[in-house]
Amino acid sequence: DKTLRYQDYIYDPNVRTVQCYVPTGQPNEVFNPPVVPITQEAPPLLEFDVLGGQGARLTAKLVHCDVNWQPSVLTDLQFLDEINEQVITDYRASINTRVPYFHYRLRMPRVKLSGNYVWVVQGPGGTPLLSRRVLVYEQGGVDVFLKQGIPVAGQERYTLQQLDFGIRYAGVQLVNPAQEVKVVLRQNFRWDNAKVNLRPTFVREAERQLDYQYFNFENAFPALSEFRFFDLRTFRSLGVGVARLNPDATPRQAELQPEATRLGQAYTQYDDINGQRVIESRDFVGNGNTTADYLSVTFQLRAPQPAPGPVYVLGALSDWQLKDEFRLTYDAQNQLYTGQALLKQGYYNYYYATQTPQGPNSVMWEGSHQETENQYDLLVYYRPPGSRADLLIGYQRLAVNQRRP
Repeated sequence: DKTLRYQDYIYDPNVRTVQCYVPTGQPNEVFNPPVVPITQEAPPLLEFDVLGGQGARLTAKLVHCDVNWQPSVLTDLQFLDEINEQVITDYRASINTRVPYFHYRLRMPRVKLSGNYVWVVQGPGGTPLLSRRVLVYEQGGVDVFLKQGIPVAGQERYTLQQLDFGIRYAGVQLVNPAQEVKVVLRQNFRWDNAKVNLRPTFVREAERQLDYQYFNFENAFPALSEFRFFDLRTFRSLGVGVARLNPDATPRQAELQPEATRLGQAYTQYDDINGQRVIESRDFVGNGNTTADYLSVTFQLRAPQPAPGPVYVLGALSDWQLKDEFRLTYDAQNQLYTGQALLKQGYYNYYYATQTPQGPNSVMWEGSHQETENQYDLLVYYRPPGSRADLLIGYQRLAVNQRRP
């Protein structure tokens, strides 16, 4: 389906390992979500691979969207000072890999308005290859405070993480803020389980403040557990979580250790990267962007009986979506879920999730403990009277149970 979707999406199966982040020059820069202030000193960077032995001429454009991620009615000149078409000139061929590919890099142009943007890469003829959501926020407007709360319940306080927050708008003239201010609350920068349509529980007009403190878990997330992980940065030895390697196959093959559900187990503390990944090859000297090879990776999950719905591998490796490539097949005789996916060499975090009518459910495989370390961020939108754009007037992050500076 080549119809443009206003979300993080890949339209061509040859497009792989899409990363969109804010470069900082630090080793962990790829963990930064594509969220930048309006000054845009460090514009977002987009990197991706296209499998095959020949590079193509690709272009990119920006689509301005409203708070619901639908295209706005603004013209390109209302949010850009340049032509809305970028030719991607920074691309290089892979070096000595079994699976040939071209690695592309592109920096986002400066925009004039805050809000939601979809960054679209197009192939010849304008066919979309991939799209990524990017956020640009204003600074110095509203004052956003985000803090960890305590779920008002019994057992839930041991499995959920609640986020209480408020918005002070003393320095900004907002018309009817209780109705016109929209907020979005995210866990680990995910969109699939984000909290939307949250209304203020208290409006303090004298203090010019909105408070959001709920009692029915509207602002609470399952804390889950620290992410599972495996290390495929080398095919010359077995990394953590890897059971077998076949470096002679094309593509090379890796089989992960069989795993089991963590529901009902005690919490285990260790450092993770909140579902993200690091692309790196330790087999060759040089940039892992072009020296890392692709491997066919086999996942194995033990289960005495099938789950009530399809089971998937979930994380940044799947764009936080339930993709067919990451769907597992159940073998009743061996009581084992298995599945294969083509992944680039690196270090990966992931969960297992069961598809339900309410969305992905990882609790039945991962358990949930309020001690888990997670990242949260809050997005605050407002459309001024007479305007045709939803502005992102406030942004705040919070690390819950953070153990490292």
